[in-house]
Amino acid sequence: MNENLSALYHAILEGDVHGAQAGVQAALDARLEPGSILTEGMIAAMKEVGRLFEEGEYYVPEMLIAARAMQAGLSLLKPHLLSSNVMSAGKVAIGTVKGDLHDIGKNLVALMLEGAGFEIIDLGVDVAPEIFVESITTNGANIVALSALLTTTMPNMKAAIEAIQQAGLRDKVKIIIGGAPVTQAYADQIGADGYSTDASRAVSLAKSLLKK
Repeated sequence: MNENLSALYHAILEGDVHGAQAGVQAALDARLEPGSILTEGMIAAMKEVGRLFEEGEYYVPEMLIAARAMQAGLSLLKPHLLSSNVMSAGKVAIGTVKGDLHDIGKNLVALMLEGAGFEIIDLGVDVAPEIFVESITTNGANIVALSALLTTTMPNMKAAIEAIQQAGLRDKVKIIIGGAPVTQAYADQIGADGYSTDASRAVSLAKSLLKK
């Protein structure tokens, strides 16, 4: 690996925000392709973060600071990616459903997906079903990710999926769900395409759904 990309990779693993920004700048100054900086420096690092998390070596705080370092580097890289027409892995509209104000899990999933090369439309918290519909019609989301942290707000996941169906858009989008009280059985019950227990697996799930 190029020494600039190696420095960027390790800065992200260590959650070093300034190091990640310096790594991106050094790689750009060395005339490396923006696409290579993204895939070899940043996406590769976030993939390793996901592996460490799944093996129990990293926990949510480490994952979060690594994702923040990645995002800091990405903010510098984004204009260069746009000007060199680097394709995104897909477009994900993500939000916590109506009545639910929890955002830590949702934010972590959004950061991990962004680190894997997805374009993120963050709809925030307390998101009404019609806003999810709009994210498909107006923003062209390929995936809609619904989060709920309360058992009382879980039915609003079903309401969002029904709204997407009623708008005639269900076959245009993949729907994934997650959150502490959510299960695979509930995902099957409400007609979601997939369910993930954590942010790292959400990335694998999103990638596998878009391949189908």
